[in-house]
Amino acid sequence: MTTLAHAVGDSATMVARQLRHMLRYPSMTLLLAGMPIFFLLLFVYVFGGAMGPGTDGAAASRADYLDYIAPGIVLIAVTSAAQGTAISVAMDMTEGVVARFRTMDIARVSVLTGHVVGSLIQAMLCAGLVVAVALLIGFRPSAGPAEWLATAGLLALVSFALTWLSVALGLVAKTVESASNLPMPLVFLPFLGSGFVPTETLPTGLRWFAEFQPFTPVIDTLRGLLTGTGIGDSGVAAVAWCVGIALVSYLWARKLYERDPSV
Repeated sequence: MTTLAHAVGDSATMVARQLRHMLRYPSMTLLLAGMPIFFLLLFVYVFGGAMGPGTDGAAASRADYLDYIAPGIVLIAVTSAAQGTAISVAMDMTEGVVARFRTMDIARVSVLTGHVVGSLIQAMLCAGLVVAVALLIGFRPSAGPAEWLATAGLLALVSFALTWLSVALGLVAKTVESASNLPMPLVFLPFLGSGFVPTETLPTGLRWFAEFQPFTPVIDTLRGLLTGTGIGDSGVAAVAWCVGIALVSYLWARKLYERDPSV
């Protein structure tokens, strides 16, 4: 068997391991999707009537505000899944699972690959659950098949980047508890962007941060694809951010994983 075939086979085994964990503990996926669904219902039914007029002149209706915030909530679902990735990696590291894998004749790359692919699937499931709930309560996107495909592709790219970042955070964490806390800022970044209100309504300093942080172009691109609003250069910025985060996080995670276990 060639080295490539060996790595692919071992990676498939590790992905199957992660999927078995998901099937055995479906409550984790539901829990990760639960928080963004809670935010969706909270902001639509509690704040929607009041905040609607601030969203680009939209009428003061919950339906209009739902159309505005749905893309940001979907992104929160993806970032929430990142927390589960960090916890899963930290558990394997602290409970000796990875140390056991190191003694076995398996491709080293397969362990992280299993986590990344499994977590990517979980993130997309969480995003799908949020979209389903949004549709049930009145979200009516104007996207056609091409726009839905582009939306799925962008979400997959964001998930891929954040998954590698979460893998690195799980590797650098000393305990499972700290691993659960490290990705928390990712969940709240959409609140400090264009996810819930237009950035021009924010104070100057916060507005500057919101316009230049990575999640704002992602949200603007998702909103443009789903609701037919203009995207401008947000699409290019969103892809660039995702590629940059994925590359840096992958190199960081690989360095952490390949370091001497005794260090």
